[in-house]
Amino acid sequence: MFPRVFCSRYARCFACAVVALMPALPNSPVAQTVLPPPDLPVVDTSCTWPVLRKSLSVDLNNRLRRELRGSPKLVDLAQRKLFAVGVVDLTDIHRPQVAWINGDVMMYAASLPKIAVLLAAMQSVEEGKLEMTAALYEDMKLMMRKSDNAATTRIIDAIGLKGIARVVTSPRYALFDARKGGGLWVGKRYAKEGKRNPDPLKGLSHAATVSQVCRFYYLLATGRLVSPERSRQMLDIMASPHICHKFVHSLKAYYPLNLVFRKSGTWKTWHSDSILLWSEDGSARYILVALVQHPDGEQILRDLVPTIEKVLGITHPSPPGPTNE
Repeated sequence: MFPRVFCSRYARCFACAVVALMPALPNSPVAQTVLPPPDLPVVDTSCTWPVLRKSLSVDLNNRLRRELRGSPKLVDLAQRKLFAVGVVDLTDIHRPQVAWINGDVMMYAASLPKIAVLLAAMQSVEEGKLEMTAALYEDMKLMMRKSDNAATTRIIDAIGLKGIARVVTSPRYALFDARKGGGLWVGKRYAKEGKRNPDPLKGLSHAATVSQVCRFYYLLATGRLVSPERSRQMLDIMASPHICHKFVHSLKAYYPLNLVFRKSGTWKTWHSDSILLWSEDGSARYILVALVQHPDGEQILRDLVPTIEKVLGITHPSPPGPTNE
């Protein structure tokens, strides 16, 4: 008998190779040109994946709070529940380390909950309720990479608001759980017209909690959103964001954007951002989610990235200084 750790690693490597070499799905008409790293999603059928809520790290939480204490503005916003942040260290994806502040505080999140639309659409395709056409796939990319409201509304109309609610509240995903502060919710088209289906806790149209968005990305990274194949498609769709603000503005100097899987949101003073970063050399692999209500929210989220990387112990070469020539 081989030791269990050897079997687990062998199975994981084999599964990753299978996912990387998988051809396009038969009903996926789009040939891809910018692909996520071949080892995503991490598929391991030999293990029981941990529950993020049970993976909260006292050490990581202490480091996060210690760093954020350097910003009186963030401390004040967090105390008033106008700021929430969550980070998941995926250095060992089988043993994630989690920390969050106001993790179960549900806030208006503008376009960030479009990730729930993407999931519901993929689930509908998998169940045969929706056909994966070239037009639908293009709309998915426009929705994720450019946050296009018209494309998002077309997808919502194809699924229905109740269809999205069915997916996010399903026992399989539980991305909206009233017992844990709520979570991801899409209760209105991204258009002026249309009926509302507000969330049952706060009556919000587009909502999120940090804890549930972190879960979304962890399920995605481990191939558990719909299926490994569909998770791979979703990673491709979410890679290479086209809007260069907030988290992406701070990340683009150090990482190729095909390693950044992202969805953000902005409306008036509500700002949100979320990423899964997966460096190919393993030096920087983490999930970061933040929600804030403040006029300077864009800058707050931009400045949050170096703080979080300091918490995670990630360093980058200093830019070259001026020469004497």
